[in-house]
Amino acid sequence: MTHPLPLRAQADLLDSWLQQRLDTVLPALLDRAGLDTWIVVAREYHEDPVLRALLPGSWLSARRRTILVFHRIPSGVACLAVAPYPVGTAYEPVWDPQEEPQWAALHRTVAAHDPNRIGINVSATFALADGMSSTEHRLTLEALREYADRVVPAEAVAIGLLETRLPAEIETAHELNALAHQVIAAAFSPDVVVPGHTTGLDVAWWIQQRFHDIGVPPWFLSTVDIQRRGAELGDVPDDAVIERGDLLHCDVGLTSARLHTDTQQNAYVLEAGESAAPAGLVAALAVGNRMQDLAVAEFARGGTGNEILGRARAAAADAGIDAAVYSHPVGLHGHAAGPTIGMWDNQVSVPGSGDYPLYDDTIYALELCTYSPIPEWNDQRVRMALEQGIAVTEGRVDYLDRRQQELHLIP
Repeated sequence: MTHPLPLRAQADLLDSWLQQRLDTVLPALLDRAGLDTWIVVAREYHEDPVLRALLPGSWLSARRRTILVFHRIPSGVACLAVAPYPVGTAYEPVWDPQEEPQWAALHRTVAAHDPNRIGINVSATFALADGMSSTEHRLTLEALREYADRVVPAEAVAIGLLETRLPAEIETAHELNALAHQVIAAAFSPDVVVPGHTTGLDVAWWIQQRFHDIGVPPWFLSTVDIQRRGAELGDVPDDAVIERGDLLHCDVGLTSARLHTDTQQNAYVLEAGESAAPAGLVAALAVGNRMQDLAVAEFARGGTGNEILGRARAAAADAGIDAAVYSHPVGLHGHAAGPTIGMWDNQVSVPGSGDYPLYDDTIYALELCTYSPIPEWNDQRVRMALEQGIAVTEGRVDYLDRRQQELHLIP
């Protein structure tokens, strides 16, 4: 399958994934959370973030007020729509606006199953599981009446559904990461970078435009920063003209089929007469790759985000690597649902989201950096920042497409 797909093919693919998600993923998540019923309420243009995992491919948002109800039944999950329009083919319509108010239909639907524990999307820890607005929360409890005291947070289901990737989604993520890598390679080439003329900001906007033109819109503004011999880290502005001998770094992300990528790679602008980067910069990238190896080993061991962070940093210290780890899930959102594994400004422990465990069938942006002295730059300290998609399945970690192990060279 070649991505990006035509929009109609994407919609068909999303419908297929939705049906698989509801049939094979959601039942186990409801059981894991101990929920009998899960209610998702969203209003047009005020979306619950989890709706991205629940809408058919032809729906881009909620329509008016869209209420989805999921009842755990012996054969799986009954997926019901208390909505003014049919919600694709995965949901059974259970409301006729000519017969009763929408909230009365919700009460009737819940009463028919008499659940003991009813989950709604409220969470103090995860924004992505906190999608029910204050108004919808009040109206939902009023509508449930005698069932209101059975309502509990559905955080575990919301996060679990958002973070769990189907095998076909992981395969697609490989292709999308390969596409991101191709665009980066094109950006870090003489077709785009003309030393003495092109700025870092020029390259960033070229990447931004390229993603748009090929049909994989970016989910954040691409950046390209510059490190230069004799300049302190961070002193060269993004709009500076690129010079020979510069070390370039990009941070880019694209979207397609509701999936996201998040990638950072590095390039060296050759000096006149050079055919390779200085050995010190080559070694600095190798140190970054070694740190990736250490972090991946801890992902494979599992645990909470904070446990993975602590072990990875301990392994770096044992190896004599000056590093920071700030990795995150990536999937239906760019900074997606699941455990936080460090932050750039918190390398100790991230309360709440860092205490969430890593599960199989999930995707992460393995984001980290290392610092190395460069002999050819009078031992100037250089930051080698890398970000690479990885998939965790059956306790195994795989790089999506491939990781960067050689600097891009710009003649």
